[in-house]
Amino acid sequence: MTNTATHIDNATFAPLTQARELVLPTREAMLQRAPSVKRFWDSNAQLLTDAWQAWEISDESPTVKPNTSLLDPRLKNAVEQAWQDPSKENAVKDLWEEVSAGVYQAQIFDPERLAELRTYLEATANAGIPTRPPYGIALNRNGAMLDQRSEGYLAAPAFQGFYREFMDSYMRPIARLLFPGVMGYDSQTFGFSIQYQTGMDTSLQPHTDASAATMNININLPDESFTGSEVDFYDQVSGNVNRIVFKPGTAMIHRGSIPHAAHPITSGTRSNLVFWLYGDRMQIPLAGQRTEQVDAKLRWKISNTKTDTYAPF
Repeated sequence: MTNTATHIDNATFAPLTQARELVLPTREAMLQRAPSVKRFWDSNAQLLTDAWQAWEISDESPTVKPNTSLLDPRLKNAVEQAWQDPSKENAVKDLWEEVSAGVYQAQIFDPERLAELRTYLEATANAGIPTRPPYGIALNRNGAMLDQRSEGYLAAPAFQGFYREFMDSYMRPIARLLFPGVMGYDSQTFGFSIQYQTGMDTSLQPHTDASAATMNININLPDESFTGSEVDFYDQVSGNVNRIVFKPGTAMIHRGSIPHAAHPITSGTRSNLVFWLYGDRMQIPLAGQRTEQVDAKLRWKISNTKTDTYAPF
């Protein structure tokens, strides 16, 4: 019996051992989009998925897994009520403050529970399983791709379960509520984590996103301060620039077409999760496109569109 159990254990955790023996492509090769980089991720896709499944059930994986209980109680309660009765959706909208034209900010995570999420994410970062950094959006040395359409994504089952529930039950209906024009352009998801550290990948130049809606969530702990790294949002009507500072557990949501930039970080570290919504084959609303009014029940409805394989980067 002992020999059989040992054999099962070895077979279960073999992908984890094998994945840890892989040599990640160099940063230079990734930035140059070398063909060998794509071959690396494609040829090891199944191995990496199996490795994350093995890691999740190993003693190395934190006991507390990410789930929606980590979210701000007011937001969680308002969203749950809206799913039960869409006519109550204004309680969700009232939690979002417009801090710049078309840019809304709210508390997403409970600051007292952020340590649980960070513990889990730091454990995944230390798991020794290759993950692809988000070198397309910013030449970032830390962070990971989060959506299954991305090469080398964080395929840990518990995180993927949380990510899917958050995108389907929270981000999509909230984006539809604040920006009715995203309806029809929000069937597909994308996400990555990113970190700004002093002296490393300190800023992000002015840009727009290839999304219908973007949600940027700070996951710094309450006592994890930083200076600099403010985000500028450009008001295309007034021409004003509004500078916003992240607080632990807060999120900003805006249409992808709104220009924005991150200032250099001058001390500490800023850690964020970034989520996008867009339509099939990466379609996004056209500027000035007419917005059709829809019944609230349509906003609070799970998308049944098949996931495609298109990724922005």
